[in-house]
Amino acid sequence: MQLNRTLGPAISALSVSTRTFPTFAMMVGSDLLGLGLAALISVYVRFILDGQFQLPLYWQLLPLMGLFTVAYAAVGLYPGVAISPVDELRWVTVSTSLVYFVLGSTIFLRREGEVYSRGIFLLAWLLSIGLVLAGRALTRYLFAQKRWWGYPVMVLGAGKTGEMVVRTLQQRPRIGLKPVVVLDDNPEKHGSLHNVPVLGGVELAPVLAKARKIPYAIVAMPGVSRDRLLQILEQYGQTFAHLLIIPDLFGFSSLWVEAKDMGGILGLEVRQQLLLPGPRLAKFLIDRLITLMGGLIVLPFIILIALLIRIDSPGPILYGQIRIGQNGESFKAWKFRSMVKNADRTLESYLADHPELRESWERDHKLRNDPRITRVGRFLRQTSLDELPQLWNILRGEMSLVGPRPIVDEEIQRYGEKFGLYTKVTPGLTGLWQVSGRNNLTYEERVSLDAYYVRNWSVWLDLYILIRTVWVVISGEGAY
Repeated sequence: MQLNRTLGPAISALSVSTRTFPTFAMMVGSDLLGLGLAALISVYVRFILDGQFQLPLYWQLLPLMGLFTVAYAAVGLYPGVAISPVDELRWVTVSTSLVYFVLGSTIFLRREGEVYSRGIFLLAWLLSIGLVLAGRALTRYLFAQKRWWGYPVMVLGAGKTGEMVVRTLQQRPRIGLKPVVVLDDNPEKHGSLHNVPVLGGVELAPVLAKARKIPYAIVAMPGVSRDRLLQILEQYGQTFAHLLIIPDLFGFSSLWVEAKDMGGILGLEVRQQLLLPGPRLAKFLIDRLITLMGGLIVLPFIILIALLIRIDSPGPILYGQIRIGQNGESFKAWKFRSMVKNADRTLESYLADHPELRESWERDHKLRNDPRITRVGRFLRQTSLDELPQLWNILRGEMSLVGPRPIVDEEIQRYGEKFGLYTKVTPGLTGLWQVSGRNNLTYEERVSLDAYYVRNWSVWLDLYILIRTVWVVISGEGAY
């Protein structure tokens, strides 16, 4: 009672408007809308092409859309909070495909295959995956900043890890976890952390969680002793429906880790995707098939770009540079030439006239207004079309569609101990840092994203990056 009276003003001032149900409802509504649009488009495309069938036959299947939401709920896609976009891509694809397979099999077994169009089901299946994912992304874009979106979260620990957790969650509202209060046993850390109140020690967790209905807690105290951590989890962990523990394993794989019960002992199983033959074969096939089909489609654009480069400025059409590939082996990466002749001398002259830019160049090897770039080259770089010739490197097995960006010898020292991770995979035409801000990122952030990619590599991560690449190229995000 005394504790409640002491904390009364702080609890009253604690603003918690985040609620789970509106988030859940918006995500379910988004999924149903995407599924409905997929069905509508598929039926009417088939009807326009050949109207020799009964439209009411398909409308009577609409109630079956509820099966999709049941499947999504079963794999943890609701309320759509604290889920990796890679996991979301994987589970939406797998569960949607499974439901369509069940529906198709049922119709076949009932001998109604001649009544319903297989083309409609195939198109609806593909559109459902795409529109559900697009709807979820749009929903988060529109509502993730709203106060009612997601879970309110209590963070236990106001040290460096807790500060990192609060900052990350605030910078990435799409995750759906909104830090509303931080607790720490150290009185010197009480006050505020990134505008989130630090009210007191962890013993206040049950009172605050009950008073403000906070269902989610993140334990960000990797430096505490094992006994103290177990005491905190046992005394206060049962207060929360969801408890996330940040382990002292920074830089470790985070996507493909699964908890295992080893006779009462907690174990973390890490699936080394780089060593599994199935995923490696899938990556090889995706690289070759997409490159061959995509190369044929863009061949006219390649010819047009070559002509524009020839007309715009003197010099060769292609530019090759020695880069470091898998296992540290060197290869020549090809690009469309986007710079003037004697580019090095042009750069030195420019930096001599603008010494304030030299530090930026030496730090990131990027200039927002690079004097070496031609008119056509600037367009090619903004759209990433200058890298189209690297499709040849992919066919030769020197590069992949997705991977770390290919580096030169001078950059090895900047990778430091992470260079060993870089050499484990083939460098990519696109990669994680290219879809995470591109040139707006510092060099250290790029290196960290390349390391994250290798540690968490999977076919699903590649597919996610390829989908994101399309949007980044269209929007020109971070390009200069």
